[in-house]
This record gives sequence, structure tokens and C-alpha cells, in this order.
Amino acid sequence: MHAITIPEPGGPQALVWDEVPDPVPGEGEVLLDVAASAVNRADVLQRQGFYDPPPGASRYPGLECSGRIAAIGPGVGGWAVGDEVCALLSGGGYAEKVAVPAGQLLPVPEGVDLRQAAALPEVTCTVWSNVFMVSHLLPGETLLVHGGSSGIGTMAIQLAKAVGARVAVTAGTKEKLDRCAELGADILINYREQDFVEEVKRATDGRGADVILDNMGAKYLDRNVRALAVNGRLAIIGMQGGVKGELNIGALLAKRAAISATSLRARPLSEKAAIVAAVHEHVWPLLAAGHVRPVVDRELPMNEAPAAHRLVEESGHVGKVLLVAP
Repeated sequence: MHAITIPEPGGPQALVWDEVPDPVPGEGEVLLDVAASAVNRADVLQRQGFYDPPPGASRYPGLECSGRIAAIGPGVGGWAVGDEVCALLSGGGYAEKVAVPAGQLLPVPEGVDLRQAAALPEVTCTVWSNVFMVSHLLPGETLLVHGGSSGIGTMAIQLAKAVGARVAVTAGTKEKLDRCAELGADILINYREQDFVEEVKRATDGRGADVILDNMGAKYLDRNVRALAVNGRLAIIGMQGGVKGELNIGALLAKRAAISATSLRARPLSEKAAIVAAVHEHVWPLLAAGHVRPVVDRELPMNEAPAAHRLVEESGHVGKVLLVAP
């Protein structure tokens, strides 16, 4: 088969479309013929040499995909060759074939195109696990999403609105904020021109955000705590703004607030399977009903992965950028 390899870490040109051995499904795995994968920030970090795959995972980038089951390994039930699925991966999505633990498979939702289903696994699992399973966002509460026009952000807006929450977002352009509004965002904050703490406080009569989904890390840590409501929950899922920040414990105590930090890739298979099962139970019906949809900026051929990475690094997209297999 062909796959995107990374012979040496570096810029987008480090991604090479090459011929490699076919994967073989092991115990509890299925083999997929990949229809499409999607570009995530973690793929960029891996390409740069900063985010190695966990032990035993594919060395090729790609944390999600869609496709058809081509073969079933020992110990797998409930799936058949030819089933159309999408999958959460630890790596290997930028390829024509990939082996996947069966617990990380999801059926393509009703009404969703097979290729566009590749935009769903990482964002739905990330948002549902952090915003709902960990932070317990409730109807009537306010969610602040940093990077509202990103793949994660566009899904967070839709899921929060679907459960009856109010949504504030940050983004860097009016065009991106307008797209967030189209998806249901209530409070639009241009982080280049406005202080998100002040804007969230103003929009909530001084209360603040009940839950914050943060992709920035250190750069926003102090301001995120100040933007939290009493009993607020800050969920950190990224470190685009650095890894080391200073935390005012007194402010956290005064608000009886909580901070969580999670990632999906290195979790044990059982934890990933539990998250995937929860997404299937709670999010898939919303997709089938049309209340939530994948947001895809564009599709590029998989061998044009360098161009897709440039686009993502420049933040020149809304939603997900897909890589379509030949």
C-alpha cells in the first residue's frame, strides 16, 4: 500500500507519499480500506518531531479515518467485511489501509457521506469526553470554546447547543466568528481585539463561564481561571500557547473551580473504547437527526498532505481538512 511517511522531522515537505508494507489485523482488530483521513494539530507536532506515537502504534500520522472493513482479525464480533465505518486511531490514518482496534470503530452515521465521516471521530471523542464526561456541562450553563472555528470548536458549539447550553467562542477574524454564529454560538469574541475575560463576564452578568474548553494551555491559564464562574471547570486539551504557566491557587480556591487536562492518543484501549461507546450512544443520534454535522473546510488528495499541513498551520480553515485516499 501507500502511506504518508516522515523519514526525517521537519516542515510540511517532510511528509512523503511512499510505498510501505500492508498492515495485518491482530487480535481484536479489523483492517480498513481507508476512504479519507483528517489533519489534526497532533499530526503537525508529530511531523515536527515533538509528538511520537505511543508504543505499538503505527508510525504514520493520522488520528482518525473513515473507510470500509476489508478484513477482520481474531476475536472480533459485531462487524462484517464491507461495513462502512469511521475510526479513532493512535496513528496510521494517512494511508490506503490501517489496522484498528474494534472498540474504536463507529458506523458511518445516517445521512453522512463516507469521506466526510473521517472528520468525526477525533472531534466527537475529544469534545464529548472533556466537555460532558469530565466537565459535566449542563443545560443552561455557559461553555467558552477557544478556537471556535477549529474542528474541535465547530463540534463543541454544536454539541453544547444540542444539550441546551449557551456558547461563547474566541476566533481571530470576523469571517470565522460569523461561521461560529451560523453553528449556534451566542457570544462572539475576537481575541485579537477583545479581552475574552471581560467579554464573557459582560455577557453572563459577571458570572463567567461554567466550562472552558482550552487549546492554548499556558498562555491562557491565568485568564481562563479569571473567566470561570464559581464551581467552573477548565478542560485543557492543547498547548498551542506553551506548556508552563503560573497558576493563582487562591483564585482557583475562591471559585471552587477544577482544572482537568487530557489527551486521547496514549490512553489505554479500554478507555478509548469507553469514550467511543459513549459517543455512539449520545452523539450519533444527534448526527442522524441532523442536529449536529461534520464541518469540512476542504478535501485534498492524500499525497498532497504537505499542502494540507500548511493550511492547518496557517489557520486558514474552518472545521476539518480531509485527506482523501486514492
